[in-house]
Amino acid sequence: MVEKALVQHPGAVVILPFVDADHICLIRNKRFAVEKTLVELPAGTLEPGEEAIITAQRELAEETGFRSDNLTPLFDYYVSPGILNEKMHAFIAKNLVSGEQNLMHDEEIEIEVVRFDDALAAIKNGQIEDAKTIATLLYYQQFVAMV
Repeated sequence: MVEKALVQHPGAVVILPFVDADHICLIRNKRFAVEKTLVELPAGTLEPGEEAIITAQRELAEETGFRSDNLTPLFDYYVSPGILNEKMHAFIAKNLVSGEQNLMHDEEIEIEVVRFDDALAAIKNGQIEDAKTIATLLYYQQFVAMV
C-alpha cells in the first residue's frame, strides 16, 4: 500500500500591485525554507472565514504599505495539488495609496518598484524564482495585457 501525504491549507492570495501603468511593486522576502531572499509579489494566507479579497487588502498593506480600494480578481489555481490542497487567489491592485508596512515580527521584507517589463526579464534570467510570482506575472502578460 502506498501512503499519501496531504497538507491541509486554508488558501492564500497573491497581489499584482500597479504603482502606475508601467510599474509594479515587488518585495524582497527572506525565506527560511530555501535559506535565501526571493523576489516576489506580495502574498499571504487566508484567515479562517476570511474572503480572499479581504486577505489581499490586508496582505498588500502589511507587506508593502500600499493600500487599494481597487482590487480585481485575476485567476485562481492550485499550488501543488499532488500533496497540498492550497488554492491561490490572484488579484490586481490599482489606485495605490502609500503608507507604512506592518510586518509580522518574523518577516524581513523590502519593497522594490520596478517596470513590469523588467519583472518579466527577471523571470527569464532567473532572478525571480517564486512560482506564484512567475505564474501571476505571466498570466497577466498573456491574458490581460495583450487584450
